[in-house]
Amino acid sequence: MSTWIQRQIASHQIVATAVLTGIAVAGTIVGAQAIRRKVAVEDLKSSIPDDDEEHHAERLTDFGAASPSAWPPSKEDERVVVLAQHAQQGDYDEELINEQLTRTSSFLTPSRLSELRSSFVIVVGVGGVGSHCTATLVRSGVSMIRLIDFDQVTLSSLNRHAVATLADVGTPKVRCMRKRLEAVVPWVRWECLNEVWREDQAERLLRPWAEGVGRKVDYVVDAIDNIDSKVALLKYCYEHSIKVISSMGAGCKSDPSKISVGDISTSVEDPLSKSTRRRLRAVGIAEGIPVVFSTEKPGPGKAQLLPLPEEEFQRGKVGELGVLPDFRARILPVLGTMPALFGQVVANFVMLEITGYPHEVGGGKARGKMYDSVLGALQGLEERLARTEGEGDALGLKLPITKDDVGYLVEEVYRGKSVVSGLPTRLALIRWRAPKGGFGPDTTWGGQKWSRMALKDLVCMTKDEAAAHEREILRGGKRPEEVYDDRVVQLVDRRMAEELAFEQYR
Repeated sequence: MSTWIQRQIASHQIVATAVLTGIAVAGTIVGAQAIRRKVAVEDLKSSIPDDDEEHHAERLTDFGAASPSAWPPSKEDERVVVLAQHAQQGDYDEELINEQLTRTSSFLTPSRLSELRSSFVIVVGVGGVGSHCTATLVRSGVSMIRLIDFDQVTLSSLNRHAVATLADVGTPKVRCMRKRLEAVVPWVRWECLNEVWREDQAERLLRPWAEGVGRKVDYVVDAIDNIDSKVALLKYCYEHSIKVISSMGAGCKSDPSKISVGDISTSVEDPLSKSTRRRLRAVGIAEGIPVVFSTEKPGPGKAQLLPLPEEEFQRGKVGELGVLPDFRARILPVLGTMPALFGQVVANFVMLEITGYPHEVGGGKARGKMYDSVLGALQGLEERLARTEGEGDALGLKLPITKDDVGYLVEEVYRGKSVVSGLPTRLALIRWRAPKGGFGPDTTWGGQKWSRMALKDLVCMTKDEAAAHEREILRGGKRPEEVYDDRVVQLVDRRMAEELAFEQYR
């Protein structure tokens, strides 16, 4: 016995020694890494010259960019600035402007061009899409434009930016746009806001034009690629009846013939559009916002969102790699032609809308009657099931589900198809499982009778499949796993998990 005890003690001592040795080694490695980082930081600091007459330091902006005074203008820049100052004060020959816009005038007619020249447009986001849109708008006649963007020109953005040059790298995109385009259309008046779009600043950012009559914005262009900011902007414009058009994702696209303009409810084959549409539906906005999107399908050999290198995950806190909190950190491959085309299509739409030029844009899906029918059928089913259980008078049973909820479930959660067969016609919503408390109405609040139901309880099927589901599961007492194969069960689980993730935005 004593020998066995000695062996156990020795074994535990070996394990303890190994653990302590591992901790010591790990500590040594971490310590060495920390020392190397400290040395590297000190080397970097020591390489920065002192602030003196030869080396003058400028304070950075709130977004980490150099202040405008850090870029001394060239002689040509100075000449352009002086010309623009005179032109924007009215000291510019009107005949020269008319000659420069003569082709646009011939197309639109002089009266429509006059409408365009007196218009006020706000572009939010002046990267690939926004820069091309802005350049086309001002070249075509828009004379009052406000640009909103926090970002700076980078080397990697030169493959798709409309006007930026190597000399603009490191400068705010809004400043770059004005600087380059004033050399083309010096009479255009600009407001350049080098800041992030924020919902709590929406009223200020979308305020009327300050000069003259205080003209309200004629159109807002959403060229943002951050989902939270995009949804906030579109929601604000929709709720305040401000005309807006939104550009969906141009990344990973390559077929110009697939670019379309339509209502947001009809946009497909685009992850950014899908996320935006679903978030908007969650707050009750199903249609009524025009968007530019691509119907090009992903496929083998086509570009995809690039993953972050494994070493970035090992370092932890990959969310800090974005330029700002909640901004995309992964790299989205972009063929320079596609953002340019998206921007041109957006600008074309805005010009036709402002001038009243005849054009057609696809409307929403107009499925309101179908949603009413689905909601009515669901209410009828709940009443029947409650009566079957003998839970008192179920007539007039209320559901905590609206027509908008029906549209959200059918279109966004279940993609307009049955989870069983994938068929897109004669659809219905039905409980996936029988409720543990039964189908009886909740009468906690006096005479009010309502069904205890949440969106995550419902699935989309065809009417025939729903009838069989009612018979086998809701009335027959079976579990879905006993009736459906693993493919259907797993699909429902995924769709319900998605809904739980989006529930925070409702």
